[in-house]
Formats: sequence, C-alpha cells, structure tokens
Amino acid sequence: SGPVVHVLDASRAVGVASKLLGKERKSFAEGIRDEYQTIRREREARTAGDRLATIEQARKNRLVPDWGATAARRPTFLGGRTLDGYPLAELVDLIDWTPFFQTWELKGSFPKILEDPAVGPVARSLYDDARRMLDRIVEGNLLRPRGVFGFWPAAAMGEDIVLYTDEARNRPAGVIHCLRQQMAKAEGRPNLSLADFVAPREAGAPDHVGIFAVSAGEGLDRLVAEAEAAHDDYNSIMAKALADRLAEAFAERLHQRVRTEFWGYDPDEVLANEALIGERYQGIRPAPGYPACPDHTEKGTIFRLLEATARAGISLTESFAMMPTAAVSGYYFWRPEAQYFGLGRIGRDQVEDYARRKGMDVATVERWLAPNLGYER
Repeated sequence: SGPVVHVLDASRAVGVASKLLGKERKSFAEGIRDEYQTIRREREARTAGDRLATIEQARKNRLVPDWGATAARRPTFLGGRTLDGYPLAELVDLIDWTPFFQTWELKGSFPKILEDPAVGPVARSLYDDARRMLDRIVEGNLLRPRGVFGFWPAAAMGEDIVLYTDEARNRPAGVIHCLRQQMAKAEGRPNLSLADFVAPREAGAPDHVGIFAVSAGEGLDRLVAEAEAAHDDYNSIMAKALADRLAEAFAERLHQRVRTEFWGYDPDEVLANEALIGERYQGIRPAPGYPACPDHTEKGTIFRLLEATARAGISLTESFAMMPTAAVSGYYFWRPEAQYFGLGRIGRDQVEDYARRKGMDVATVERWLAPNLGYER
C-alpha cells in the first residue's frame, strides 16, 4: 500500500528514507510512480520487439558440422579417474590474477593493473601480500588440490547428449540436457546448443564427452580459522581468494593435460599462460551456470557419474552450490567447432520441452531458468 523505491546501493537509502519521512513524501512518491510507469511501458515495448523463433524453427537452424572433416580421437581411458593431492607448485604459474583483483574491487587486467596510475600502488601491495601467502601455502602444502575427471562415449539426440557406459553404446550412463538459442538470427548464423558439438549416432562418427570436478579448498577452513582467531579479516579474505584462483588454475592445468595427454586430440599444443587465459586452444570446458548452459541442476549428473563426493571430497548443496566453495566442475567438448555462446531468452515452448526431457515440473524449471525466460511467468 506504500511506495516501493529501488536504490542502487545502501549509500542512497538515507536520502530516500529522509524524503519518505519528510514533508515532500507525497510529491516524491508520485514522482516515483510516474517514473516507474514510464519504465514499465518502455520495457514492455522492448520485450515485444524481442523476436523469438519457435523451438522447432531454432532446431532447423542448428549448427551441423562436417562430422568427417576432423578425425575423432578416442580418449586414453573411459570412466572416471581421481587426482588426489595434485602438486600445488604445478598450478602457480597458471593462475589468472585478473579475477583476484576483482575480488578486492580493483578494476584492471593483470599485469597492467600493477602500473595503473590510480590503483597501481594498492594493487602492487596486494599482489606482494598474495605472493607471500601463496609461497607459504605451497611450501607448507596448506591446501590439498583434489579432483576427478573422465570420458564417456556420447551421442547427441536433439538437445540431449546421451553418455554411454562403453563403446557399444547400448547402455546409457546418463544424459546431459542442453538448451538451444531461440533468438531470431541473421541468415548463416545458427541457433546454437552445446549438443551441436557432439555427433549424433546416425552421423557414423563415434564421439565422446569429458566431465570434471576439481577443488583446491581442502585445508582452507584451517587457514581462515587461524586468520579469524587473530581478528585478521584481510588474510581471511586473501586465503579464500587464493584458494579460488588455485581451483581455477587446477581446472586450467587439467584441461591442458586432457587436450595433450589424456584425450590427446591436440598433442602438439604449446601455449603460454596468456594464450590459455585467452582460451586460444581447441575445445571448450563450459560449466552448468555458464551462459550456454545456465541450469545449475545439471551438476547432479556430473557429480553422480564422477562420484565426486566420495572420490574428491566435493559435494553439492540443495541449491547446487559446490562445497568446498573453491571448486570448479564442467564439461569437455573437443571439436574445433565448439565455442562459448550465450543462450539468451528462450520461449515457453522450449521450457515445457526441457521440463519433459528432464522429468521436472515446468514451474521448477522456470525457477532455475528465470533469467533466461522470454515471457512472464
């Protein structure tokens, strides 16, 4: 019954509250109502102009690679393999430091940020402290990287990717449920789905998909507890930020070994760290929650097939967050055509089809995919 006002951050709330409590309350509230009504009309007009293809139209505009153009290479093993106590020293040089500074709300890319005239001095001090803590973590093995990864025979069926127990491809081990772009595309631009990067059975090109889950969070609780016992919030945050960076570096290193060794589809790859961070390699490793596959519930299949909790100590909460939080999980797609993309808005027809494929009710699927819905629930 009263006015509802949006503020960008808490610092703006005091001024708004003062106006709502003061003599200008009525005129202020009326102005807010008029402003929000204008925003509603503009949003409605914009939404009406966002054209979505039907899911059937989008499927007809799918990416169809030449499955025979690139010879498929079988992984060196099938099923899951555990990596326990991975060497920390092997991960340090693969750290992407730019997100580390973003944790501290410092904008800029590494290493340029160290010379930035505005934030350079603070960034350098922060980096020096981080390197000192990192050295202590590595020398004392204070964090224990653990992971599990593996490969399964696979075949695409529409937007589903069926994983099989063996090369005979008679017994499904699990299904990766994918989504497809539905935005109207210019001629020659396909409506992508991750399933487009895996050969269907009828293509006659036996294919595979990899999955992984890695963590650098074991031991972090002890580091954080030590800092908090000393009322040292700075080093508590520092330890968490470094564990996150090491988990990402672990994912980077493992993907590198997958490409050159465990799957070996690009055995001659030689890339510097900048090129790795820039993803200038063949294949992709998207994760549930990425723009191409925003449904976090798909982590359940990854964790079940990998037995990630028993084998690597990584578990999922009821909201599908990973514990320890310094963890990364996802898929490996090997084909040269594989690329990152954003799903964008999708229609009710695809949501209903997706719910049917997953065996979930539509309302639950809508909740998980709320940011991608191209319609009002």
